[in-house]
Amino acid sequence: MTRFENKTVIVTGGAGGIGDAICRRFAAEGGTVWIIDTNSAAGNSLASSIASQGQCAIFRHTDLTSPEAISALVDEITSDGQTIDVVCNNAGIMRRGCLMELSFEDWSLSFKVNVDALFHVCQAVIPRMQNQGGGAIVNTASQWGLHPAPGHIAYNTTKAAVVAFTQNLARDYAKDKIRVNAVAPGEVRTPMLETNLSRTGRSLADLNSLVPYGRIGEPDEIAALVAFLASDEAGYLCGSVVEITGAQAVA
Repeated sequence: MTRFENKTVIVTGGAGGIGDAICRRFAAEGGTVWIIDTNSAAGNSLASSIASQGQCAIFRHTDLTSPEAISALVDEITSDGQTIDVVCNNAGIMRRGCLMELSFEDWSLSFKVNVDALFHVCQAVIPRMQNQGGGAIVNTASQWGLHPAPGHIAYNTTKAAVVAFTQNLARDYAKDKIRVNAVAPGEVRTPMLETNLSRTGRSLADLNSLVPYGRIGEPDEIAALVAFLASDEAGYLCGSVVEITGAQAVA
């Protein structure tokens, strides 16, 4: 498929886990992908891997907690008159703990990365999309933003904010033909998840047994949904939050 041929795609948190799969999917479908992350080694490696397939990707180390850095990035991308057709706000962090176990620093950083970055990215990008006649934004929320899991109050609360942000943004800018949607994944087999398994002593089989479908999700499956939501095939989807969980209620 070439649904994103001649289109420019920004993917924040693009260097690992779900972000890696999202970048590869858009590049494989013809998009020029800007990989935005703070992990330079992983970002440059991904860009090189995509280029080796004859596809187009550019990595930029960007601090998403800095509005100035985000503004400079958007200015760079559009400096030659290039449009920004798709933005995937995928960057996120997870700080574990219930209220009395959590430091204010972890609480604050969770909001800076998981929520404030969306505000700054969208505020920089939306005027461009308005001027060009539209665009698509896909935000990565979480099943836990809809159905909170215990012991993750900062993560759950920020992902609930992503859901509300998505729905508000969609209602405000649908008139400009800017479609805003979100994906809400359940457990997905990423390096972060595998690290957590090592920490807790649980196994992949343990997690798979909790999912009615029989297994947890794969990054490629999330990327496929993100690409669909960003494509013209989803032309009437706006303000939707799509759970992708294998019918699991909550982890």
